[in-house]
Amino acid sequence: MVFKKGTKMYSIARGKCPKCHEGNFFIHGITFNPTKITKIHDTCTHCNFKYMIEPSFFYGAMYINYGITVAIAVTIFLIAKLGLQLDLLNSFFTVLIALVITAPLNLRLSRILWINMFVSYQESANEKNV
Repeated sequence: MVFKKGTKMYSIARGKCPKCHEGNFFIHGITFNPTKITKIHDTCTHCNFKYMIEPSFFYGAMYINYGITVAIAVTIFLIAKLGLQLDLLNSFFTVLIALVITAPLNLRLSRILWINMFVSYQESANEKNV
């Protein structure tokens, strides 16, 4: 199963610590408040794993965010232009609205994807004995 605990997809989909899959990665739920979108805990509330592995660690998440944003923009543009037969200006505004709406999700997704590229799940001693 893809979303089973112990897989990267579990951590990404549920916003959990990439090391223990128990503690929450983000402090707040999905919000449009720009000061709360990417706020993460300093350490995992369950295993005490330090999320900021090194100074400026999450700058790399910008590259992932860029890729996600381009993919969404191209997809929405093609749907608007070819599928819905909108003119160029309306297609542009459709893309712009879609990117504004998905921005909070993209920012959060890029951060959780980035840390999951470098941190692997480690089963706790309690789970091994079960």
